[in-house]
Amino acid sequence: MAANDTQAPAKKEGLFHRLYVGTGAFDVVGKRKRWYIFFAALILVCLVSIIFRGFNLGIDFTGGTRISLPAQGANGDISVTQVEDAFQESLGREPAAVQTVGTGDAATIQIRSEALNNDEVTKVKADLFEEFQPVNAQGEPSERSISDSAVSASWGGEISQQALIALAVFLVLVTIFLAMYFEKWMAVSALVALIHDIVITAGVYSIVGFEVTPATIIGLLTILGFSLYDTVVVFDKIKENTRGLLGLTRRTYAEAANLALNQTLMRSINTSLIAVLPVIGLLVVGVGLLGVGTLQDLALVQLTGIIAGALSSIALATPILVDLKMREPKFQQQAARVKARRDNMARKTADREASIAPAEAAEPLGDDVLATDDESLDAELRQERAMAAANSVPARNPKPAEAHRKGRPAGKHSGRPSGKRRR
Repeated sequence: MAANDTQAPAKKEGLFHRLYVGTGAFDVVGKRKRWYIFFAALILVCLVSIIFRGFNLGIDFTGGTRISLPAQGANGDISVTQVEDAFQESLGREPAAVQTVGTGDAATIQIRSEALNNDEVTKVKADLFEEFQPVNAQGEPSERSISDSAVSASWGGEISQQALIALAVFLVLVTIFLAMYFEKWMAVSALVALIHDIVITAGVYSIVGFEVTPATIIGLLTILGFSLYDTVVVFDKIKENTRGLLGLTRRTYAEAANLALNQTLMRSINTSLIAVLPVIGLLVVGVGLLGVGTLQDLALVQLTGIIAGALSSIALATPILVDLKMREPKFQQQAARVKARRDNMARKTADREASIAPAEAAEPLGDDVLATDDESLDAELRQERAMAAANSVPARNPKPAEAHRKGRPAGKHSGRPSGKRRR
């Protein structure tokens, strides 16, 4: 029986009530095969895109040239489209990326392209100054207001290497912590969820074509901590609900884990929403108004990672944990005892319904009959036996019984004063 004994009354309540109460109304663990298919398809799409499409690496990883000029010219504001067209007319090829950084008088336009030699850089700067006449801090046109810098691909490679080392150290420490605080299967499940988050976030960048920069790597490492926090909260509740479970026959491990998931579901949703709001603020304010590229990189990777991390903590980590735990014989035997107890209670309920009057038998029994635990069943049986014993004993005259307790023959009146004793 996949559903636990608290689900029946919860179905009568609304969606938000079931979310806040957390009575186990959402059978996430019981439908885990559907979630596995969903996550497998999602990961497959991301892997195919990563293998065949690749990533749009920034010049920090591939190497190149960055040219920067003020967004204010002698003839007015300079737009990104105008700069792209001017660069293409100057060198005969398109730049890798052109974006506005900053706002107001401090706004600048940055051009990123493949590595240019000194002659190409000089030609581009001269053409840009001739067409737009960018002004300096004093408001006067100046060719020195246009700057350039070369970025080496080795610097991006060093960043990638350090990021991979940090990721490996993080995963090892997380595994040790979870194995010591919880158990080995919880550590394995959490690692699978973390790998899922990394693959999905990287796949989204590959599919959409976002530029991968050092800020993207930093944001990726940040979301791993968030995803792990959400998973630890759920696992801690599972640990609490399954304490001493092997000696009980009310719920299986899968049902106890699903109940813990429901009890922390609203907390996970609220945490994710609160974390997403500032990220959306970074996208709207930082990118839409300020046009800051670094904020865009951080916001995009965090938004993708938070959504993927929340989803994997709820619908992937716990189902995997249940499947791993149910491979152990002791939990299989406990699940068999739960099933045997429920079958026995269902059989007794059917016998009870068959023994009552037809008019009363037409009245269906509630689901709480099946939800009765062992202690309630024993108390009910003892009460029925006591009532049957009381009905089977014939009524007796209290006076003979009282006389018999006093050691006198039944029906004989002593007549002695109450204050004297017989010697």
